[in-house]
Amino acid sequence: MPVSSDDYIIEAAGLTKNFFGFAAVKDVDLKVRRYSIHALIGPNGAGKTTTFNLITKFLQPTGGTILFNGTDITALKPEQVARKGIVRSFQISAVYPRMSVRENVRIALQRPLGNAYKFWVSEQTLKCLDGRVDQLLDDVGLLNYGNQPAALLSYGRKRALEIATTLALEPEMLLLDEPTSGLGHEDVDRIAGLIRRVAANRTVLMVEHNLSVVSSLSDKITVLAQGRVLAEGDYQTVSRDPRVIEAYIGGADD
Repeated sequence: MPVSSDDYIIEAAGLTKNFFGFAAVKDVDLKVRRYSIHALIGPNGAGKTTTFNLITKFLQPTGGTILFNGTDITALKPEQVARKGIVRSFQISAVYPRMSVRENVRIALQRPLGNAYKFWVSEQTLKCLDGRVDQLLDDVGLLNYGNQPAALLSYGRKRALEIATTLALEPEMLLLDEPTSGLGHEDVDRIAGLIRRVAANRTVLMVEHNLSVVSSLSDKITVLAQGRVLAEGDYQTVSRDPRVIEAYIGGADD
């Protein structure tokens, strides 16, 4: 059955980014299907993170266009893109360490209400958020850690907390930058399971180096090398592609 444009949440065409004459990304075409898990992989220097930053608008492209739900977002700023429903997490966990786990989630929940975090707002005023806080913490396996300072969480649970805070913004599309980086085996399995659950009703685009995670989660994979799309397809297709095998030989992931 032919795939229509309406089936794609992100459509990037001719995406290019130059840094002082060096093309980190060159004419990348990328289509991310709605309600899928799409992975960006590639060897060192492939342009994965640059592409990711272009889509989330933390970098402005030198050339090309980006459509989100059919609307051109190429010239928008990161906060404008976030308001449209594209929310990202980062390679390094970003939580407020001195605040409790619950407070971290509640801060994120206040943003869709049009409120910045206000230290002088009473606890009673914010009680309306408690149910959603508990639901999000339960979703990521942190309900029993709600009153604990975020600084005391294990690294893997901090990553889960970060995902909870991104989900609090009700994203239509969630972008994950190396979600299992630095995790032990048990935490990798926990985060992979969490990604699978949250992808049930939203689109996920992730940069990920753990190929076991990529193979088990991804509906589609785009392989980048030297700033260009090298191959695309499911894991079986790209893992057997001679160009992909050659690109990875002797290379370390970035």
